[in-house]
Amino acid sequence: MHPNGSSSNKASCAITGRDLPRKQLVNLETIRPTLADLIHRDHPGLAHDALVSRSEIARYRTRYVEELLSAETGDISEIERRVAESLATNETLAENVEEEFEEKRSFGEVVSDHLASFGGSWMFILSFLVLLGVWIAFNLARGINSFDPYPFILLNLILSCIAALQAPVIMMSQKRQEAKDRLRSLNDYQVNLKAELEIRHLHEKLDHLISKQWQRLAEIQQLQLEIMQDRRR
Repeated sequence: MHPNGSSSNKASCAITGRDLPRKQLVNLETIRPTLADLIHRDHPGLAHDALVSRSEIARYRTRYVEELLSAETGDISEIERRVAESLATNETLAENVEEEFEEKRSFGEVVSDHLASFGGSWMFILSFLVLLGVWIAFNLARGINSFDPYPFILLNLILSCIAALQAPVIMMSQKRQEAKDRLRSLNDYQVNLKAELEIRHLHEKLDHLISKQWQRLAEIQQLQLEIMQDRRR
């Protein structure tokens, strides 16, 4: 290898001045015009074809998204800031809310979930009806010698206790379900917001590339016309 081989593969970042491999540098002409305008606003002396490091591009991309969200909503929340940072770092925002809740459940929460699930099923209703029928039939058959004669005062007491305990257990499970739904909706909002911003950036980049392509085609056509005029002369 030539002694200058390693230095030829490096160049300086126009913003930081650090020497970096060329694969870590980006030409300003290849990025979106809005992002390039933001960089030129902070560094007006940069050439239009200057090389900028990818880390600086990511930092300006985060700043551009934050300014865009702030201009639309008037303020930027922590969730929107996280979305802006994920766009710059290509971080995945989608999370499995079910797994997170399964890992953090306490013993009481597990019991309340199972009881609420069983209490809201046909298995509970049918088994409870069978138990009531057996209880009533057994006590009617034994008459005055039964442990709970008519009008089944002990049965009414047990039913009241079950109803009093079942309500707070179901409310505990519903409270956890509401928290899970809240996290799921926040996660969906983050993913949808990131997708919307990425689609918007993609449209801007496509418009920029198409505009550049039309300019090149116009230049090529102009050169062809000049060549044809020279040949006629």
